[in-house]
Amino acid sequence: MRTKALLKGDIGFQFKYGFYFLYLVFSVLYIGILFALPFEWREKAALLMVLTDPAAMGLYFMGAIILLEKSEKVLNSIAISPVKSREYVLSKLLSISIISTAVGLAIGIAGGVVSNLLYFSIGVFLASCLFSAVGLIIAANVSTLNAFIIATIPASLLINVPAIAYLFGFKKNWLILHPGVSMIELCSSGQNAIFAFLVLVFWTVLLAALSSRVVGKMLQAVGGVKL
Repeated sequence: MRTKALLKGDIGFQFKYGFYFLYLVFSVLYIGILFALPFEWREKAALLMVLTDPAAMGLYFMGAIILLEKSEKVLNSIAISPVKSREYVLSKLLSISIISTAVGLAIGIAGGVVSNLLYFSIGVFLASCLFSAVGLIIAANVSTLNAFIIATIPASLLINVPAIAYLFGFKKNWLILHPGVSMIELCSSGQNAIFAFLVLVFWTVLLAALSSRVVGKMLQAVGGVKL
């Protein structure tokens, strides 16, 4: 029940501060760009957009949300409440990933890349959870937007560069072990889609667990109690 209440609050918070509007703007912009591209370019362009926008934007939006909550002292209230760090993290990841999946589907359908709706939806959802967990880990350890942006650069490169290389032809089987590559493979319904799904689940669960641990320490530091 607490997770449900947190999720409702997170969605309201994100709506209030215009995150949903930004997702809508990016969706319209990217779909417009897709239709302006030659037809033969659209599939790869759509996958690239899904990787770098609805999935990866979770990283930056999560950072903005955590920094906003820090500045508005929201975390102080959460720290002294019965809310567990894992419930807080689950709510955050779900609230971002639900809208990210919807946006990813819109872009994927417009780009004609959705050959398997289930695989594509799961791929975007898990990748968004993963990116959001990374953003949460970084934001929990910084206090300014500039520090957050600087810290996200190596994380973004580490996740995106191998995935982009794989998308544009560097298709080595061992790269499926990389979370960004496994997302591309799953969303494109590749021959290794099932294995890619398992890899993506592993990385997502691992980073979600790590983010829960980091958030627990952050809330303990704010509230002075062990959660």
